[in-house]
Parts: sequence; structure tokens; C-alpha cells
Amino acid sequence: MLAYFVRRSFAAVGTLWVVSLIAFVIIQLPPGDYVTAYIAAQQTSGTVVTDDEAETLRELYGLNDHVSIQYAKWLLRLVQGDFGLSMEYRLPVTDVIGDRLWTTIAVAAMAVLFVWVVALPIGVYSAIRQYSLADYTMTFIGFLGLAVPNFLLALVLMYLGFKYLNANIGGLFSSEFVDAPWSIARFWDMMKHLWLPGIVLGTAGTAQLIRIMRANLLDELHKPYVVTARAKGMQEWKLVLKYPVRVALNPFASTIGYIFPYIVSGSIIVSVVLSLPTVGPLLLRALLAQDMYLAGTIILLIGALTVVGTFISDIVLVIVDPRIRFEGT
Repeated sequence: MLAYFVRRSFAAVGTLWVVSLIAFVIIQLPPGDYVTAYIAAQQTSGTVVTDDEAETLRELYGLNDHVSIQYAKWLLRLVQGDFGLSMEYRLPVTDVIGDRLWTTIAVAAMAVLFVWVVALPIGVYSAIRQYSLADYTMTFIGFLGLAVPNFLLALVLMYLGFKYLNANIGGLFSSEFVDAPWSIARFWDMMKHLWLPGIVLGTAGTAQLIRIMRANLLDELHKPYVVTARAKGMQEWKLVLKYPVRVALNPFASTIGYIFPYIVSGSIIVSVVLSLPTVGPLLLRALLAQDMYLAGTIILLIGALTVVGTFISDIVLVIVDPRIRFEGT
């Protein structure tokens, strides 16, 4: 067990280093830099930026250095716990991200919880009642969930909220808690608003896992050990839950590794539509402004979520499937 954790820790550090390197290189690929984007934005508003001012900004942010030197300086700061200075906001990256990181994790956790709570029982029921009316209905809903874009579902739910509930169901906080400091009341207010983004972001994943759970469980229900247990008179519900469902749960556990980063990176449009204070819109803005330290940090955090999610999924796989052992991983 200890050796497993040590191996995974070293692998996680190496993975995050590769992610940081690739992210920094990709951010540098577009022509120009932050100062170029800044000058273009100022010219649009009618303000002229002189060459001396542009050169001063490049010296201030170290943009005249070679890309490798910029990356080395950023990496050295990361080791010290300093994520650098956001060029656009003129603030440390940690201050810019701030509460957005925790609200992003809360939204992702709610979406994953929704996926598991809804997809598991529906997938099991569809497999047990194969080709029934309920099975066809769930299959239709599943395909519908895969076909409808998340942002369109968000718009529909917001319209229904305005029209029939006379309420704005966007955002994560009520108006009186938007800028308030964290407290039990603010946390509870956030929990009351989490259900909508959880449903919107979890719909596609739920539809996909329903089909996966149904297919895997159907495959398990026809295996010899199930037929033998049924022939010995074991109760059907107990048989299904104790053996086939437990084996069919493996895909559920393995999805944790990609659901977290997918929700963070794939929720940009949904976050804009629902006015969610997450890092998704912040990442989009940072990429457009070529704010390399802010964008690189957010991409690095997405990579960290992937590593953490994969590690959690490995632990859950060992719990739900005794055939898997740490030593063999």
C-alpha cells in the first residue's frame, strides 16, 4: 500500500510538470503577447499606447525574456507556492482565482453526485427490465440528454424559472451574499443554488453512464456465475446487487478521473449563461488576453484535478472490485 502511494505521488508530480510545460508552450503559440492584446484593446477604446509604454510593460512582466527563461521563472515561483502576477488584473493569481476555485470544485462535486445518484439506479433498472417500456423510455431520455447541449438546457431552465417561478435561478448566490464574506448562511445559500448547475453539467454524463451501466450489467447477467447463483435459489434482487452490479460499477469509478476536469474546462459557456463564479470564464478571458500566468495556473489546476480524480477512481475501484489490488497497479 505504501509503495503504491509513493509511486503514484512521483507519477503525479511528473504529470503535473509535463502539463505545466505543455500549457506554457501552448499559451505562447498565438502571435504577440499580453502587451499586444492590451494595445489592441486600448486602440479599440480610442486610447493610444506609445512604443515606450509598451516596452515598459514588457520589461515589467518579463516578456522580453526567452520563453524558456519565462517558464523557468514561473516554475521556480510555483515550487515556492507563488503562481505569479496576473497581467490583466495586476493582482497575484491566487487573489484573482480566490473563491472561484472552491465554487468550481463545489459545482463539479454536485454534478458528479447528480450523475451517480441518477445514472446508477436507472442503468440497473433498464438492464433488469430489458426491452420494457421503461427501458425504451430511459433509452430515449438518455439519447436526448446526449444530444441537447448543456448551454441550451441552461437557457431553457432559466426561461422556465423566469416565466413560471418569477425568479432568477442563475448564479450561485443570492444578491445579498454575492460579495459577503464566507459564513454558514452564505454556504447554505450556495448549496440551495447548486442544484441547477449540477443538473445542467451532469445531464450529458448521466445519459452516457446510463447506457454504459446498462450494457455492462446486461453482459454480467448472462455469465455462468449469475446463472449458477440463480439456480441455487438466491433471491433475484440480492443476486443482482451483490455480484453483477458491483462488477458493473467499475466504469462509474473510472469516470471520476475525467469528469472533474471536463466539468471545469467544458463549463465555460454554461458558466457564462448561468453567471457562475467559476474558473471557466476566467480561463477564457485569460487566454484571450494572453495572460500567461493566470491561464497557465488554471490549466495546471485542471491537470491537478485530473491527477486527483484518477487517484480517487483507483481507490474506489479497489473498494468496489476486490479483484483489483494495489500491487498490480
